[in-house]
Amino acid sequence: MRIIVFIKQVPDTAEVKINPETNTLVREGVPSIINPYDVHALEAALQIREQKGGKVTVLTMGPPQAEEVLREAVSLGADEVYLVSDRAFAGADTWATSYALYRAAEKIGFDIILCGKQAIDGDTAQVGPETAEFLNIPHISYIRKVEEVGDNSIKVQRLMDDGYDVVESSLPVLLTVVKELNTPRLPSLKGKMAAKKAVINKLNLDAIGGKDIEMNVGLKGSPTQVKNIFAPQSQVQKRELTGTVEEQIATLCQDLRRIKCA
Repeated sequence: MRIIVFIKQVPDTAEVKINPETNTLVREGVPSIINPYDVHALEAALQIREQKGGKVTVLTMGPPQAEEVLREAVSLGADEVYLVSDRAFAGADTWATSYALYRAAEKIGFDIILCGKQAIDGDTAQVGPETAEFLNIPHISYIRKVEEVGDNSIKVQRLMDDGYDVVESSLPVLLTVVKELNTPRLPSLKGKMAAKKAVINKLNLDAIGGKDIEMNVGLKGSPTQVKNIFAPQSQVQKRELTGTVEEQIATLCQDLRRIKCA
């Protein structure tokens, strides 16, 4: 079983800052982590490998420093890792990102592709489904449980607003997952040692298509561009109650009656 996991290096949301002049995220000096949803995708891939055998390949697109999250993926159990990186990929929107990942996945080969439902720095939830469309394969989003993996098919539970659907698909397939899917394992000592020595396979523009695809990747291939980004202003009004517990309860009751009367 050949399994590819897409991961993304994202800024730790607790540390995110916005440049007031350029309205862009300040990434310099900000701690980076594996997108949390992608960690659950990797755990799902490792569990499938334990059940069916095969190989787990982790792939990310980003600058050279994205090697950090790939080494972390190795420490968790990934068999091999790929960094899709080239200056030509800079400025990519979801469409251009999906196109580059499609070309890379096609080159590597796969039976199943797993990724988080969305990235916490963009929240678009578009890259997974768009990549599947480029690959012309089925895709199922919001996976909360993998019920059964066969040689040529997979059965999963898809999270819905009022419960879940049971969906069966042929392979190859792309799945996007939610956090309810599993509890990710911690890196082992053996995994940490392997991560230090891991070979980072690199795919640049020439490796996935060269000049033939240059107009489909990066800023050139992006039909959308971010015009502005900002932190929303908090509209929540807070007040700290003081005094004894009885006094605080009395004050709270008065406030609630006042709100109800208003």
